[in-house]
Amino acid sequence: MKMQFLIMVFSFFMGLLSFSLKRKHMLMMLLSMEFIILSLFLILFLYFINYSYEFYFSMIFLSFSVCESVLGLSLLVSMIRSHGSDYFNTFNLLW
Repeated sequence: MKMQFLIMVFSFFMGLLSFSLKRKHMLMMLLSMEFIILSLFLILFLYFINYSYEFYFSMIFLSFSVCESVLGLSLLVSMIRSHGSDYFNTFNLLW
């Protein structure tokens, strides 16, 4: 059980590393954020199994993460329609 928990924590930190290194394209940032959320969900799931809690909070967490991913995807689509790409250097405001 501890080995699985350590693997999930390692995957969380790898997702954070990927998020910080792939900061020029919004699609790669969204994908790494989804990987972070998936690893957090698996950490919560292992924690709930270990202490035999109910799984209602994990369902609420999943519904909020789906809402977050839909908002990110809609921002990506609107950014591509208005600017032509998801590359952050195309904005004059940010750089």
